Amino acid sequence: MARFLYFAWVREKIGTASESLELPAEVTCVSDMLSHLRQRGAQYDSALSDPNLQVAINQTYAQPESGVSNGDEIAIFPPVSGG
Repeated sequence: MARFLYFAWVREKIGTASESLELPAEVTCVSDMLSHLRQRGAQYDSALSDPNLQVAINQTYAQPESGVSNGDEIAIFPPVSGG
């Protein structure tokens, strides 16, 4: 199972701060994972369709083509601005 952590308005839209989910074998990268999660319902689709979302896998920023697998910790959060 992969452990998902949701932050800020992503957490608010989905309705939970974290959950553990089994990723199907065909989900091999971040873009596949986001598509898979959006199919879980309207709240996921609403929260995860923003193209500016940031994803970290095992505490390292990830790109759409970055690999994901069961056993990973996956954090999903809105873009972060500094200042």
